[in-house]
Amino acid sequence: MKILICLKQVPNTMNVKLSSDFTLERETAAQVMNLADESALELGLSLRDTHGGEATVLTMGPMRAESMLREALSRGADHAVLLSDPAFAGADTLITAKCLRAAADKLGGFDLILCGRRASDGETGQVGPMLASMMQIPCVVNAVKADIAGDTLTVKQLTEDGVTTWKAALPALVTLCEWSYRLRLPSIAGLRGAAKAEIKCLTPPDLGISACGIAASPTRVVHVSPRPLGLRPCKKLPLADVLAALEEQEALP
Repeated sequence: MKILICLKQVPNTMNVKLSSDFTLERETAAQVMNLADESALELGLSLRDTHGGEATVLTMGPMRAESMLREALSRGADHAVLLSDPAFAGADTLITAKCLRAAADKLGGFDLILCGRRASDGETGQVGPMLASMMQIPCVVNAVKADIAGDTLTVKQLTEDGVTTWKAALPALVTLCEWSYRLRLPSIAGLRGAAKAEIKCLTPPDLGISACGIAASPTRVVHVSPRPLGLRPCKKLPLADVLAALEEQEALP
């Protein structure tokens, strides 16, 4: 079984600075592995341990993200791939998903792709589902547990009303909730191996991509303002009422 685990390095602080184009200045803050991605990594390693095969970790970011990949290797990942080039900088979720899809295609077919459900520095939850849509494979988001029997994936999904169980054929993509799986500690042998392991670095030409980064991104942040104190004026409505309101506003396709 071939498993691909998409990771992201995020600032380890709430005090982040923005550049003039409203992208994060990542070099000014300490970086850590995104919390939800820890669950994705542990699930991938556990499934690899149970069913055999290989677990590959993939990230897109500056060269400093290599430290996170070595951490993943020390905890048991078999291979690590870094998409790094100044041309990738400022990519929105759509361009990020396109780059990850190109990398997955170049690395070969995968039976299962795992991601965190959202990144703490963006909170969009879009990249995983976009990637699955581009690859035309089943996708289950907000998972708290997953297992494989034969060619069938079983996923327990966290919803507003509790937990729903889904089954899907492989290949498939799953996004994991934070704290779903406790990430294992690195071993001494793992730390030694990770320190000297080769990390494959890919650039846009390697992926056959001519346009990426902020210049190719159809969406971008144009304004930032602090959130008012207290709760936002939101109402929790049944799905039927939401669909009726959208239909009334002619907002449905």
